[in-house]
Amino acid sequence: MRWTRTASRGLLVAVLICAGYVSHSAVSGVDESAARRGPLTLVTGEDLTGYLEGVLKDWNQAHPGEKVTLVELPEAADEVRAQMATSLRSGSARYDVLNIDVAWTSEFAAAGWISPLNADRFPIKQFLPPVVQTATFDGRLYALPYVTNAGLLYYRKDVLEKEGEKPPRTWAELERLAKTVAPKYGLDGYAGQFLPYEGLTVNAAEAVQSTGGTILVDEGRRVTVDSPAARRGLELLTRGVRDGWIPKKALTYKEEESRKAFQDGHLLFLRNWPYVHALAGGKDSKVAGKFGVTPLPGLGGNAAGILGGSNLAINADSRHRDSATDLLVYLTSQKVQRQVLVDGGLPPVRADLYNDPALVRQFPYLPTLREAVLAAKPRPKSPRYDQVNLVIQAVVHDAMAQRDTTDEAIARLKRELEAIARRR
Repeated sequence: MRWTRTASRGLLVAVLICAGYVSHSAVSGVDESAARRGPLTLVTGEDLTGYLEGVLKDWNQAHPGEKVTLVELPEAADEVRAQMATSLRSGSARYDVLNIDVAWTSEFAAAGWISPLNADRFPIKQFLPPVVQTATFDGRLYALPYVTNAGLLYYRKDVLEKEGEKPPRTWAELERLAKTVAPKYGLDGYAGQFLPYEGLTVNAAEAVQSTGGTILVDEGRRVTVDSPAARRGLELLTRGVRDGWIPKKALTYKEEESRKAFQDGHLLFLRNWPYVHALAGGKDSKVAGKFGVTPLPGLGGNAAGILGGSNLAINADSRHRDSATDLLVYLTSQKVQRQVLVDGGLPPVRADLYNDPALVRQFPYLPTLREAVLAAKPRPKSPRYDQVNLVIQAVVHDAMAQRDTTDEAIARLKRELEAIARRR
């Protein structure tokens, strides 16, 4: 429909020019370019640290004719996605730039809601390479990486040092320590985010990836979860609960519940995001000065995390796309990316900031996070990610709760994911 409107307008203009009613200058590239500039609206989930207002204030002072209005939606990711999708589906131009979860890029691109971007306009070569994968669909760039994230393994350094043990690099090492060392100190072994929500999808994908498996490939067109490697990954989680080194109460954990369990001194190992580092080291933490951080365990000792974070995309119906493109360039500049970390506490996408001595002193986990991001991969890509997400979290939770065997869960994942793939 958008092509038809454009073609019809072009035909009408051509007829009017021939008839002498419209001058060539009235439809010149200069005028069309000017029409693509103007005020912008940036929509995002709730800015919990309030840093964005300062970032946009600098832009607005430098671009009085292209000021940005910030619209903050609720904190919950599901609600943010729902409100954005409703607006975009209606063809509304209310939002020019969208700060979207990295997992939504494929869905929004396939629906035609966001515009493809010219990669040459952006400093992509200065980004950490894996983050760019989260912004592509079918080989084209549809968004610009803005904030990244990767899961980390937090561990009780004091306990491992007493036992003469090093932080685990493989699941076999983690399982051994969780089963043998944790009970000696009255600790639970390991926890992640195992409530049936987006966090469980991430944890499940990490476990499958850590054993060399995959869930979906080819932009969600092919289901690959029915493999020995994927089965081994899922079995790690189900066996952990069955054998007790993952406590049953962890099946109710999201980020904050699991963070509190570790911070209150109840866990030997925790999988969580970088934001936990500052809180676990705070004055109210029972493990301050007693914990360390390392990449997640993986195949052969290589980290196997899933990328988090957000990408910036331009509404396909935005009337000010040139201004929006310039805003994306600004938001990924070195100056703003430093503010993203220092003022917002969020991991930047620019690689050079992870080696900045001043930043490493302020955020000592940066070298470990860089290693984790470089080894991480995007969540399973699909134009129907919302449905894929619901299936994975429901099936994996049933398996971890011992309602299904690992084999039954794999068969169910294969069947339900293939049904979604056929609906493309």
